[in-house]
Amino acid sequence: MLTFLLWILLFIFCWPLAILAVIAYPIVWLLLLPFRLLGVAVEGVFRFLKGLIMLPARVLGA
Repeated sequence: MLTFLLWILLFIFCWPLAILAVIAYPIVWLLLLPFRLLGVAVEGVFRFLKGLIMLPARVLGA
């Protein structure tokens, strides 16, 4: 909701910039999507390694 209110405020003060933001947002989102997917994959690998390293402690009951 706050983002929308800020966009309305931007639209009131500088409508060409607000229209450009509306057009550019989906393009930027699509360009950043592979980096988000890569981040999810890297986070999964790190969680797997943490689980693998912590497995002996979990088996011993610490």
